[in-house]
Amino acid sequence: MIKYNLTCKKCNNLFDSWFPSSKEYERLKSLKHINCPNCNSLKIEKSLMSPNVLNSKKEKSEITRNEKYVQVKNKIKEYQKFIKNNLEYVGENFAYEARSIHYNNKKNSKGIYGKATIDEAKELDEEGIKTEIVPWVNEKDN
Repeated sequence: MIKYNLTCKKCNNLFDSWFPSSKEYERLKSLKHINCPNCNSLKIEKSLMSPNVLNSKKEKSEITRNEKYVQVKNKIKEYQKFIKNNLEYVGENFAYEARSIHYNNKKNSKGIYGKATIDEAKELDEEGIKTEIVPWVNEKDN
């Protein structure tokens, strides 16, 4: 795990976030999945960081952090399994399908899940269509 100090270029908000690796940070940034918690802007940059020096106490806390990371990841996988077993996957068509259900009173035996951009999720919310963003762990990831 790697912790980055991030800066929003729009509102100058400073915040920290953890990533499994620097590659994953770059991947999420390129997919526009990193946004400012203050203003929701996607104009996020890494700030200068100071390195951590390990000592025995810190090493123990790192083990605890890693254990917590594994616990959280396993819990997310449990949620994913529930979602996959109980909802219909609509892929990239999530916003379209959500509108179709909402405006056409289309009854669906299952709820739906899929992919939407942050802007699409905002638009759905503005239209009164409630959605949730669920963290997702790829099964390929460690």
